[in-house]
Amino acid sequence: MSIDVCVPATSANLGPGFDVLGLALGLYNDIVYDEADRVTVAIEGEGAGRLDPGAGNVVARGARMVYEAAGRRFPGAAIRCVNRVPTARGLGSSAAAWVGGLVAANAALGLPLDRDALLALACRAEGHPDNVAAALLGGLTVSCVSGDTVLAVSLPVPAELRWVVLIPEMESSTREARAILPETVTRADAVFNLQRMGLFLAALATGRLAVLGAAMDDRLHEPQRQALFPWMAGARRAALEAGALGCVLSGAGPSLLAAVRGAAEPVARALEGALKSAGVGGRALPLPVDTSGATWNRRP
Repeated sequence: MSIDVCVPATSANLGPGFDVLGLALGLYNDIVYDEADRVTVAIEGEGAGRLDPGAGNVVARGARMVYEAAGRRFPGAAIRCVNRVPTARGLGSSAAAWVGGLVAANAALGLPLDRDALLALACRAEGHPDNVAAALLGGLTVSCVSGDTVLAVSLPVPAELRWVVLIPEMESSTREARAILPETVTRADAVFNLQRMGLFLAALATGRLAVLGAAMDDRLHEPQRQALFPWMAGARRAALEAGALGCVLSGAGPSLLAAVRGAAEPVARALEGALKSAGVGGRALPLPVDTSGATWNRRP
C-alpha cells in the first residue's frame, strides 16, 4: 500500500504578519510513502543530491513523529520525493517536508491523529506556525500558539487577486535571517504592524484591495532583512510601478511576493528585470492560491 501526498509551497508574514500569516500557493511537492523495514528517501527535483537520503531527512523525521505520537514503533519507510518548491528561498520548503511526512505517516497508520494534532507536531518541529498552518490547511491562514495548542484559521482570498513570486538564484538561511532581528521592538513599531495586519485582513474580507499597498508595510523584519538583500528595494519599486498593489519579502527571503489585481505578467517581467539589473539571476512565477492544503490518497 502506498500513500501519495501533495503539499503546497507557502509564503509567510505577507508583510506585517510576522510569524502569524501564511499563504498556500499553487506550487507543490509530491511524496510517495510506503512502510518498509528501514528508511530510504529518493529525491527528484529541488534538493536532489543535497538533501539527506536517509533517516535524517525531514520527511522521514516527520513520519517518525507521528508514529511516536500514536504510540507505535516506527519500522521505517521507502519515501520518494518529487520537489518543486525551491529550498532555502522563503517558500516553505521545510514546512512542506514536515507536513508531507506527518500527513503520509498518519494516513499509513489509519489516521490516528486529527489535523489539530498534526498542526501541533508540525509547529513543534518547524518552530513557528505560519508556514506549516498554510501548508496543512491551505488558503490564507492566521495562526498562533496558545500554551501547548496551536490555533489556526484558514480564510478565503479574493479570486481577483493574483500573486507573483520572485525566486532569486540565491539561498538564504532562515537562522541567519532571524538572528539579524532585534530581541525587542518599540511600541510605535508594534502598533504600526498591528494596524497594518488588521487592515490587511479587513481589506481581503471586504474586497477593498486598494488599501493593500499600505496594509502590506512592515517594520518588524523587512527593514532589518533588507541588509541581506540589497536589491530588494529596487525590485519592490519595480513591481509597484508595474501595477502591483503590494510587494513583500516571502518568509525570511530571498523570494519576494507581489499582490496584483489584474494582469500578473507585467509585474513578473518587472521583478525579473530589476533582479537582473542588480546582477542577480532569478525567475518570477504567477501562482494561484492553493485552497486545499496538504492532500493524500491511498493506493494498492
